[in-house]
Amino acid sequence: MPIFDFKCEACGYSKELLRKISDSILTECPECHKETFKKQVSAPSFQLTGSGWYVTDFKNKSKDGAKSDTKTETKKDASASSTSS
Repeated sequence: MPIFDFKCEACGYSKELLRKISDSILTECPECHKETFKKQVSAPSFQLTGSGWYVTDFKNKSKDGAKSDTKTETKKDASASSTSS
C-alpha cells in the first residue's frame, strides 16, 4: 500500500496516510473538517535506474573494467582500419 501526502488548503494541516489506490478519495480535513483536504504530489523515497532487474545486470564485473574493454576494442578496430587502407 502506498503512502500519500495530504494537505488542507484551508488550515494548512498536512499528514502522510497509508492508503489503497482503490480507497475512496479523502476530502474532509481531520483538523478543521472543511472539504479542502487534497492529495499532494511528492517524490518517491527511492529511484529505479538501469535497464531492468535481471540476473545479468548484476555481474561481478567492475564498471571501469567494462568501459576500458570497450575503449580498447575501439582503438584496436580504428588502428586496424587505418593500416588496411
